[in-house]
Amino acid sequence: MNYGFIKTAAATSALKVADCAYNVQEIEKLIHQAHKEGVRLVVFPELCITGYTCGDLFGQPLLLQSAEEALANLLKRTQALDILFVVGLPVAVNNVLLNAAAVCCRGRIWGVVPKTCLPNYQEFYEKRWFVSASDWGADSVELCGQHVPAGTDLLFKAAGCVFGVEICEDLWSAIPPSSQAALQGAEIILNLSASNELAGKNRYVRSLVAQQSARCLCGYVYASCGFGESTTDVVFGSNGLIYENGALLASSKRFEVTPQLTISEIDVERLRRERRQNTTFSGDSALASQTPFRLVECPLDAAKKVNLTRPVDSAPFIPQGAALDENCEEIFSIQTLGLARRLAHTGARSAVIGISGGLDSTLALLVCVRAFDKLGLPRTQIIGVTMPGFGTTGRTYKNAVDLMKALKISIREVSIKDACLQHFKDISHNPSVHDVTYENAQARERTQILMDIANQTGGMVIGTGDLSELSLGWATYNGDHMSMYGVNASVPKTLVKHLVLWEAQQQAKASVRKTLQDIVDTPISPELLPADKQGKIAQKTEDLVGPYELHDFFLYYFIRHGFGPAKIFFLACYAFKGVYTAVVIKKWLVVFFKRFFAQQYKRSCLPDGPKVGAVSLSPRGDWRMPSDASAQAWLDEAEGLRV
Repeated sequence: MNYGFIKTAAATSALKVADCAYNVQEIEKLIHQAHKEGVRLVVFPELCITGYTCGDLFGQPLLLQSAEEALANLLKRTQALDILFVVGLPVAVNNVLLNAAAVCCRGRIWGVVPKTCLPNYQEFYEKRWFVSASDWGADSVELCGQHVPAGTDLLFKAAGCVFGVEICEDLWSAIPPSSQAALQGAEIILNLSASNELAGKNRYVRSLVAQQSARCLCGYVYASCGFGESTTDVVFGSNGLIYENGALLASSKRFEVTPQLTISEIDVERLRRERRQNTTFSGDSALASQTPFRLVECPLDAAKKVNLTRPVDSAPFIPQGAALDENCEEIFSIQTLGLARRLAHTGARSAVIGISGGLDSTLALLVCVRAFDKLGLPRTQIIGVTMPGFGTTGRTYKNAVDLMKALKISIREVSIKDACLQHFKDISHNPSVHDVTYENAQARERTQILMDIANQTGGMVIGTGDLSELSLGWATYNGDHMSMYGVNASVPKTLVKHLVLWEAQQQAKASVRKTLQDIVDTPISPELLPADKQGKIAQKTEDLVGPYELHDFFLYYFIRHGFGPAKIFFLACYAFKGVYTAVVIKKWLVVFFKRFFAQQYKRSCLPDGPKVGAVSLSPRGDWRMPSDASAQAWLDEAEGLRV
């Protein structure tokens, strides 16, 4: 299976200005290389058969004839290859000359797309030679002995996707032709470019391509010319870019003197799902696109199997790169402002929060402190409650108390042991039987204590449960499942851990850094079962439900992109290669779908909480699912996976 991936390439071949035979020979080399690497669609730079910098030589009939003959030879020499390529050349039609792209496959030209926006400013003077597509009224051309459809209203269906073509300056215009093409169904845009290099210009080019691919919810493959073009006045840097919905998949090395292929896989299945979900794209915007495009079907099937080269992040929820600090601060700020608004609206005199010494309650407490500081309220009105139970260990208890003291909030300690023993007696439960009743009674007792203290102090209970726990239903119904505002409701466990670690690195006090670091290093546990003989945590969550890094990966691709078990498994095996075996990934994937469907009833009655990222399970916003929906189709696919 190819799971909707189309392998594409941006190519920059060796070039000699006005030497069409040589240029086509070099283009052919890259086509063969791309074919060998499994590429289905490859795009070359603008006017790559002649060279972009021919100047007034474009007025010479011999050059135009040489370009056409060279293309004809290229078609003959590549007709046996299972690949589609797009090349640029000047096309003479009666009394006009077009700067055009030829879409070629299996020895035929399937369409010619002329350039619409001809730059005629500063170093550019294309109108000296070429006519804009908007000023040319025909819909076909004769080229290389073939009668070929031509125009800017062409879309091409090949390799399991629909693509459109635009040329360089078209992208820079106020309304790029690719916008119309995308609304008409183009899922990938191929751009033949000849944008010269200037200091700082590359950042702008990347911004343009990123924004257009995001606005059009499409893949965008950009190929610009390079070494070999004339440097009389300008320099070209071999710029190859592949974007998908605003995200960079691959880029070339700029200022290289050798030919380059920039290769990556565009996930067309993902793009289709984005378009179906985005009603602005599929509805209101589409109304502006009335004139139907012509669709040309090319004889090129999608590859049956695709070897991925694109990055697949094993931790998709965690901020990466240069914007790490900014993103972490932004997440904290969203949580903080959400809580601050709720506190201000309710007029709450306190915030009551259970502090366990674990990750979730630590993040919730850090958010509370920020919210109270922002509102100018004393931190003493934050009431942290530690509630030791049968499974509480010295490590988590110490971390809870140390953190509360360091943050200068009010501290209460209420043991739940006696109350739970009395409750077991009341309901005739043997306390030596450590079953679900034994565990959940403790969680509900803690929630009752927090609610009652909130009533005592005119406050509100701040929930600590996170997105990962909600997806798996790893919460006690009407226990830790319930609060008055859940600040971590859309923060998955991997991100909770990352945010606490990031906050530790921001702390000036060594004692606070040490406490936060130890909290990060502590095994994740609800501590509802007694500790082992050494007093250490015996009940480890990830031993029971599986690694959170896997479940968060499953959750992201299931909710954010709508992928099924088979594609999620395929991506997980790629992302976690060398970390988890396929057998282990399959095991926990089955667990994920079983728990996700079975536990929807808990998500159907969640407290309010702020959305911080693209994935949320709020029943009021992002995720509306019947509590009794069947998981059978998903389980059949997951359990049927070959490992």
